[in-house]
Amino acid sequence: MGSGKSTVGRRLAEALEWAFVDLDAEIERRAGCSIADIFADHGEERFRECEHEALREQAETSRLGTPRVVALGGGTYTFERNRSLLRQVGPTLWLDAPVEALWERVRLESHRPLARDHAGFVRTYEARKESYSQADSRIDASAAPADVLRQVFELGWMQGLRADG
Repeated sequence: MGSGKSTVGRRLAEALEWAFVDLDAEIERRAGCSIADIFADHGEERFRECEHEALREQAETSRLGTPRVVALGGGTYTFERNRSLLRQVGPTLWLDAPVEALWERVRLESHRPLARDHAGFVRTYEARKESYSQADSRIDASAAPADVLRQVFELGWMQGLRADG
């Protein structure tokens, strides 16, 4: 949460001339309500089912020839079934920053169900770190979005990944 996945993902998609999908926004569109409402009305387990279905749909669309950059929700990558699915369609990036910097970015956003208090936010980050570390690459997301995007392209494996390539 707060790493800039949507901002950087949108810019990366534009640079690659690919579609951009914010998975949380896609889940809300499909459900017809906010993620906070899904959590409140149906619980986290139901939300995670919706999340996996939306991710599976995006992966299938990508496999069928419409490449995309997908910004995942903060917990998506913590589930092996999601990591496995993503490994089949392309590289994964962990946009990381110090937990206090992330907290400063999200603490005033009341729509984040898992960012209601500082101690809980830190616990969530620490619990997810091991899963995040399984991404193909880690990017320092404490910088400005343009610098984060530059780091992504410096990885090398991004070369040649254009809509026509």
